[in-house]
Amino acid sequence: MLKVRLHPQWELRNQAGEEVDQYCLPLLLAIEEAGTLSRAAGQVGISYRHAWNLLKRWEAWFGAALVSLERGRGAGLTPLGTRLIRADQRVRARLTPQLISLAAEAETELNRLLEGPATLLRVHASHGFAIAKLRERLEQHHQVRWELQFRSRVDAVASLAQANCEVAGFHVPCGPFAEEAISQYQPWLNGHQRVLPFVIRTQGLILPAGNPQRIRSLTDLRRAGMRFVNRQSGSGTRALLDRLLADQGVSSTELNGYHHEEFTHSAVAAFVASGMAEAGFGVETAAREFGLDFLPLAHEHYSLLCWEDFLDSEPADTLLALLGSEEFQHDVNAMPGYRCYHAGEVFTLDRALVLWRES
Repeated sequence: MLKVRLHPQWELRNQAGEEVDQYCLPLLLAIEEAGTLSRAAGQVGISYRHAWNLLKRWEAWFGAALVSLERGRGAGLTPLGTRLIRADQRVRARLTPQLISLAAEAETELNRLLEGPATLLRVHASHGFAIAKLRERLEQHHQVRWELQFRSRVDAVASLAQANCEVAGFHVPCGPFAEEAISQYQPWLNGHQRVLPFVIRTQGLILPAGNPQRIRSLTDLRRAGMRFVNRQSGSGTRALLDRLLADQGVSSTELNGYHHEEFTHSAVAAFVASGMAEAGFGVETAAREFGLDFLPLAHEHYSLLCWEDFLDSEPADTLLALLGSEEFQHDVNAMPGYRCYHAGEVFTLDRALVLWRES
């Protein structure tokens, strides 16, 4: 079975056609994480001397310092070095979900040609950290072929109803905002479907480390000089934010940057980490991934949906065993802002509707 991986790759070239080699961004990121050039060099698999020479070459190429080296104090990035790795993080955060989906399509097509028909688990899901963790674990189960494509939450549920996938991943806010989300899924829901509860995740404001603007609520985003970065129109996170704004009497027109959109939680966090906004809205995991502060505002059920007859298949057995495994749940619960909730169980749609409305 073939596995396809697609990755973004930078090419930095000046007018003379000279390029910065492939070690530049990984080494700068390793320096930020490790705090010393020697440890960073080891992380990327090169010698200290080679790393030193590369830094001097790149700094000559840019005409500016990338790293600050002080005897006895280790190494740190200059503003230019920080800008470079933040730009790389934004690019990866924006493109990774699309690249995963494109790779899944190519992988399925190639394996169909090479192997012929086979049992296939197709998952169409709203993007999130828990579903990405599920993807990692499914990769280890070679007895079942699988395909993950990221879709909007409503598109994922519609895809299941139209028999374009076996499992859909979607989310419903806990509490008073649940009904509006359920109504958006209603045209695609059916009593012969079953819900596989998965996680409850926390959404809120993603803020710079230390929260220098002392933001305590959504109303603080109306202050002069505040810049905001949003999720794209049509996403569940954007819909949740709109309901929270309305609940607090804040108009979207009062938010500078409300129409600046990113397509993943990580991209929002990377934007804030780059100093390009004072706040964004997304899941806690993304904030912690970039060393940012987080103000929790709401919780959501992230669930999986399938048809009842799918549960009699080998892929369903594999999926349910994985969702219910102690090791997998430990990994998910270790992610900030995520906790497994009835994972590995099977609910009727009516039972799930009660859970979403009353929790």
